[in-house]
Amino acid sequence: MPVESLPEFTKVARQRWKSIPAEIRQRLLANVWCGCCCHETTITNFSATIKGSDLLLVGKCAECHGDVARVIEAA
Repeated sequence: MPVESLPEFTKVARQRWKSIPAEIRQRLLANVWCGCCCHETTITNFSATIKGSDLLLVGKCAECHGDVARVIEAA
């Protein structure tokens, strides 16, 4: 899913997301824990913002469509 099609990114979050290599971005998206499914899943329909110094992705589980989130800590 290309970042350009995701309108719900803050400007700073988009810059941080694009600074991550594409291969790593795909791995991060495919490795999100779903509390409903009780296993890792892929995040879909996500938005992104910066919380503190971390990148926060919030979206839906690809399997059950429940809410999921992924925190990508600042280096």
